[in-house]
Amino acid sequence: MKILMIAENDPAGMAIAFTNAINRYTEHTARLITLQTRYNVNFESDLHLPNIADDDFSEVEQLLKDADIIHFHMLFDENRVLGPLLVRDYIQNTALLYHHHGHPDFMANAETYRRRYAESGRCAIVSTPDLLRLLPESTWMPNLVPLYDVQFMPYAGMRADHDVRICQAPTRKFNKDTQMFLDVMEEITREYPRVQRVVVENQSYFDCLRIKRGCDIVFDHMQGHFGISSLESLAQAKAVIAGLDELNVEQIRLFMGTDENPWVIARDRDQLYARLEELIRDPDRRREVGARARQLMEGHWTEQKVVGKLVSVYEELLERTT
Repeated sequence: MKILMIAENDPAGMAIAFTNAINRYTEHTARLITLQTRYNVNFESDLHLPNIADDDFSEVEQLLKDADIIHFHMLFDENRVLGPLLVRDYIQNTALLYHHHGHPDFMANAETYRRRYAESGRCAIVSTPDLLRLLPESTWMPNLVPLYDVQFMPYAGMRADHDVRICQAPTRKFNKDTQMFLDVMEEITREYPRVQRVVVENQSYFDCLRIKRGCDIVFDHMQGHFGISSLESLAQAKAVIAGLDELNVEQIRLFMGTDENPWVIARDRDQLYARLEELIRDPDRRREVGARARQLMEGHWTEQKVVGKLVSVYEELLERTT
């Protein structure tokens, strides 16, 4: 299969992560076209339209012609343009897949998308289990991280006696419970003055990973689901706190094939304080939780496993299209 991914901007680096994993672990080939950069985090890219020289869109056009599957990310679809090229002019014999990553416009208008897919018979996937509530006919496609790239490996160089560092790396603070985190950390540091809080902002992707790798505990958010920050930090063998709801816990269990959950779950402010205090006071427990998280990722959340699930979706799509 020849897969072409298209994204307005790369959502948390997942479009390029899926592209790389398909090319690395399967016999299929994948390419990625992106149109813009947001948040200035400097994710790796493939064919980034602002970098095209001399308005030469011949490679873009050839990729559209050759694709067996076009995999749209975020809100991009066949009615959009790539420079001078209208995507729908190239889809006559192409399977289309729509991948939603929790964009606010999708969440506010999910019923419109649901009707559109039902009427067209098209297929959609979602990046976190909570989005299944908005698009129940879709499939949850777990995000992934390259576990054996050095940025995601556990870091053994931290001194046992250093101050406990607790961090959050929110893309958008308004919907990541950052103020709650700061309020709880203010209380924590009054009781435990050697605890440091770190909010990672305005950093490149690899600088963000480096900072988190030097922390002991990572707080994701308490919105019921989990972000890429969680997966990155679990891979780094950190104790990761998130407010996973029951739907997410169940879907994670089904995907991983184990009842053991790598996250430390806290669903309200009091639980967040309690979980942080437990991990601060017991460094052995903290390290044990992080080490087990890494083991669970290696055993149950690999790139190969996620890509295998995505390829199955592609194969089903092609069967329906031909």
